[in-house]
Amino acid sequence: MLQARLFINNQDVASSDGATFECLNPIDGDVATLAAAATVDSALAAVNAATVAFAGWSQLPPPQRRELLNRAAELIIARSDEFSRAMTAETGATAAWGSFNCQLAAGIFREAAALVTQIQGELPPSNRPGAIEMVLRQPAGVVLAFAPWNAPVLLAARAVAMPLACGNTVVLKGSELCPYTHRLIGEVLAEAGLPPGVLNVVLNAPADAANVVEALIRHPAVRRVNFTGSTRVGRSIAEIAARYLKRCLLELGGKAPLLVLDDADLDAAVQAAAFGAFFNQGQICMSTERIIVDSKVADEFVQRLAAKALRLKAGLPDEKGCTLGSMISAAAATRVQAMVQDAVDKGAELLAGGHARGSVMEATVVDHVTAAMRLYAEESFGPVVAVLRFDDVEEAISLANDSEYGLSAAVFGCDVMRALEVARRIESGICHINGATVQDQAQVPFGGLKDSGYGRFGGRGAIDEFTELRWISIQTQPPQYPI
Repeated sequence: MLQARLFINNQDVASSDGATFECLNPIDGDVATLAAAATVDSALAAVNAATVAFAGWSQLPPPQRRELLNRAAELIIARSDEFSRAMTAETGATAAWGSFNCQLAAGIFREAAALVTQIQGELPPSNRPGAIEMVLRQPAGVVLAFAPWNAPVLLAARAVAMPLACGNTVVLKGSELCPYTHRLIGEVLAEAGLPPGVLNVVLNAPADAANVVEALIRHPAVRRVNFTGSTRVGRSIAEIAARYLKRCLLELGGKAPLLVLDDADLDAAVQAAAFGAFFNQGQICMSTERIIVDSKVADEFVQRLAAKALRLKAGLPDEKGCTLGSMISAAAATRVQAMVQDAVDKGAELLAGGHARGSVMEATVVDHVTAAMRLYAEESFGPVVAVLRFDDVEEAISLANDSEYGLSAAVFGCDVMRALEVARRIESGICHINGATVQDQAQVPFGGLKDSGYGRFGGRGAIDEFTELRWISIQTQPPQYPI
């Protein structure tokens, strides 16, 4: 059994009242981690530590911040086996998914390190004689960051790396479903040389989440909030942040469409669709949930996709030859299975999978999905893909946009300019032509539209999210005033 305490001022500490909570292994139900359950006082202590550390960290020269962030990237790779074991114990993740998380997390820290000298202002011309106008970017203050369980190392790195690169201090609110994994992020950054208080990790019991989260957001030193997770919870975070006038960045749910045009390379489209729909058991915000395929090629495409899905073995992390692993819980697998059954009961055709064994769900392909079915609109967050057919491109675009979500999308077609025109009309923050919906690169702006959230992680776009833009002027000669 793992032990996870709060991580404040580079030290493991208990909750102020000594309370703990249990994180259960999703496969066997045993206790994976016994974690400290923060009280409001404990949470505020973390923010206070970050507040004290801000003065020094915000003034640290960029080369020194770069060195520390690059060192953190090295340590994540060096300790990837430890991260992977924690992910398996707490979320049922496969070793491959754990390693993939660490590789991308390291890349995020390296990209953030590269951007520390790109936080720049400007000198606009002045309308006043003898005046110098300066537009400066400064660290915002304490950043409150939320990371989810489904890609715990990758998304925790994304939540903290750019805020730190911009000179902010951070409180990471870890997930109740992977507390030890998220606490490890704090440990690694402390080992990399971050001063005490620059990054603190708060853990809480599920029953305490509402009180702890509001206390964290309410704290006057918290100037930015970033959250990755479900749209339901993200909406609550945004409402609380608005109440206290805190700027918020949200990356929420998705229902990513993959459009297959009549001139698409079907083999390439099948490979991308299978990866996008089934990788990490479909538990990725960018997962391909809807395949919208031209009727002229639909039968052949669906036949190939179903054959591919049937070859993907699902099993427990210690079972050999399994491409798919455990979902986050047996309840999650049962919920996805119920969505599939709802579609079949209403006339859809089940071509592959559809069955769950405990927390393990097979790769599932459901054809002829209509708007009357739950699979059409609800985010499944599981290894299931819904196939919809269209007769013309206008209908395809309409189907793609008929969703409350707008995070990622993809378009397959050999006429790239035609595919580009389709991509430009899809309502999503991200769209890939002849590539999978699941892609993540640290140097590009990442985020969604509609109920998938707002704001952008990654690249220069993230600099705007985590800095304050200020106007400072210098008057070099006495101005003329009207009175």
